Amino acid sequence: MRFEFATATRIIFGQGTVNEVPRFASKMGNCAMLVTGRNVDRALGLLKGLRKTGMKAFVFSVSGEPTVNLIIEGIQAARQNACQIVMGMGGGSAIDTAKAIAALLTNKGDIIDYLEVIGQGKPLTNAPAPCIAIPTTAGSGAEVTKNSVLTSLQHKIKVSLRSPMMLPDLAVIDPELTYSMPPEITASTGLDALTQILESFVSVESNPLTDALCLDGLKRAARSLPRAFEDGSNVKAREDMALVSLYGGLALANSKLGAVHGFAGPMGAMFPAPHGVICARLLPFVMEVNVKVLQRHSSQQFLYRYDEVAKVLTGKSGARAEEGTAWIYDLCETLDIPVLANYGITEDHFSELVAKSKKASSMKGNPVMLTDEELTDILKRAVS
Repeated sequence: MRFEFATATRIIFGQGTVNEVPRFASKMGNCAMLVTGRNVDRALGLLKGLRKTGMKAFVFSVSGEPTVNLIIEGIQAARQNACQIVMGMGGGSAIDTAKAIAALLTNKGDIIDYLEVIGQGKPLTNAPAPCIAIPTTAGSGAEVTKNSVLTSLQHKIKVSLRSPMMLPDLAVIDPELTYSMPPEITASTGLDALTQILESFVSVESNPLTDALCLDGLKRAARSLPRAFEDGSNVKAREDMALVSLYGGLALANSKLGAVHGFAGPMGAMFPAPHGVICARLLPFVMEVNVKVLQRHSSQQFLYRYDEVAKVLTGKSGARAEEGTAWIYDLCETLDIPVLANYGITEDHFSELVAKSKKASSMKGNPVMLTDEELTDILKRAVS
């Protein structure tokens, strides 16, 4: 047995921990770029705290998922303001933007050269600028991952800028920051987190450390995602889901994902569908097809893992894989996840989505290789 496990240099988890950020940031430099989501007001308290320490701080707002052009714009702004630190406060988009800006602030050249799939995947040669990640949603786990997912509008695809050096220097997970999420965002981000721990657990590159995180995460998600959806002020449920998101980031950074995320990259780049909604709609059908193919091939190792997923999700000691799939399907109905057809996806797009998904790095983690026909079947059932 051989495996590796890498994560952020320091992780701080707990209620109110965002208030500790200025103290840590002031030791990393005297000028920070603070990348936020669309709602800049949520970062005003942190900005005030940074400035109290004598630091300069500039805001860079991200209104949607990060694009290649947005990163170029952010790098230029950081250089113009002589920023030494890059901080991301928001959902996965804000944090991925911050990590990418920090990485390329110290590495010159064309951004495309560093990107996977559409570029050369050139490795970073210089350590990124110090980076602090502060999630305000419980979904992506981007605060502890070593990549940034960026959309190339030109190629209509999502690709990764990836390097072990991109793991943030500090990740601060404060569940209080998630209390204000509306139910629909709680649902989509929560299902993103659940998908990540589930896919990491059945991945071809899972390991004992990621397994431990994923099993605990599945238990917490099963008991707390419906409760957080029903009552956003439920402190215990919010804390559980913040942990599930953290676990998902830790797991995917040290294993791989699967067919759900293999589809989610190209689909998210081609259509205006939220990442969590895409994951939620695909997950039960990917599980069902994977299990059928594994049964046909008598792949007991991974069938056992799907049975374990079912036992944890349903709370039944004798549950089988099919019951886990049914549980996920029912959860999506409970959380009012919209169908993918609402975002303009039709059968006319299936061949392109299948072709692009097969090139995605996440597809390499799927526990079984799926044929074009099997991938198309998943899309047919997930879209409507």
